[in-house]
Amino acid sequence: MSFEMTKGLFKYDFTDQHAILGIPLDAEFSDIRKRYMKIARRLHSDTCSFEDQADKDWANQFLSKVVNPAYNKFSKETDRKEYNLLLGTISKRVAKEQAKMQIDSAAARELATAKDLEEAYKTAVGKLALKQYESVQETQDAIDQISELNMVYLLRKELGGREISPGSSSAEVDPSVVDQKKPKSDEVTPSPKVTRKKSLADQSCDRAQGFMDSKNYAKATLELREALKREPKHSRAHALLAMCYFQQDQATMAKLEVQKALASDPEEPTALEVKKKLEQALEKAKKGEKKPGFFASLFGGKKK
Repeated sequence: MSFEMTKGLFKYDFTDQHAILGIPLDAEFSDIRKRYMKIARRLHSDTCSFEDQADKDWANQFLSKVVNPAYNKFSKETDRKEYNLLLGTISKRVAKEQAKMQIDSAAARELATAKDLEEAYKTAVGKLALKQYESVQETQDAIDQISELNMVYLLRKELGGREISPGSSSAEVDPSVVDQKKPKSDEVTPSPKVTRKKSLADQSCDRAQGFMDSKNYAKATLELREALKREPKHSRAHALLAMCYFQQDQATMAKLEVQKALASDPEEPTALEVKKKLEQALEKAKKGEKKPGFFASLFGGKKK
């Protein structure tokens, strides 16, 4: 079961945990906990009031794979600090890429020019949060709209509160322009390219790759574990985790993750790369070019 969110801050390969929980960006932890408990009661299989069984199954999965991880990001002070640092980075990126921004929701477009930014923002988020978990469709729509509100809010904060001119919604197109672009009857219109939307696990892998590029394997590992909580058989996540372990001289763990990655996708490139590195390490170990602790662990026995 896939849960894809692609509006607002999610466009920046960022998991907007505030939007998932339906809380403003400056919410206190006590309020975050209250909100989480309310959502958990709404979605848990024992208390869910959704009528359709498929919707109930969706609610239970969404709670465990999306809502719980979102709350966990706030439950520890160290994780909150790390998340806020990422949020600050995304804020600057939103400001840098302002010219390419497109806003679809009416709420976010109104916020772009609201006189009282703080009041308008919190009111809009609160209004959407009221019905956020009333149904599957409302949940997805509300998360998208709240994340767009967060995007606009961060941009205006970066600009010192100045009003902005939102880009045209992809859904709002001038009919006259459409008529001009209609192909003639004898023209062949090429099929549009189909782009697969990235899942939350894919997004976590992308962020992990960025941390790995800067040799921050600890943060990369956290992202990859989050990806695997969402999709336990995600081959790329297992492969990247194997590379993290290999780079940190944890050969046994690297080998286990390679096996899991290749079990899901025998052609996973990073997993094959790590497998090759492990095989080369074995050869060096057999020739006596051992690195204490690391190569010896590949044999599963004690060094002689």
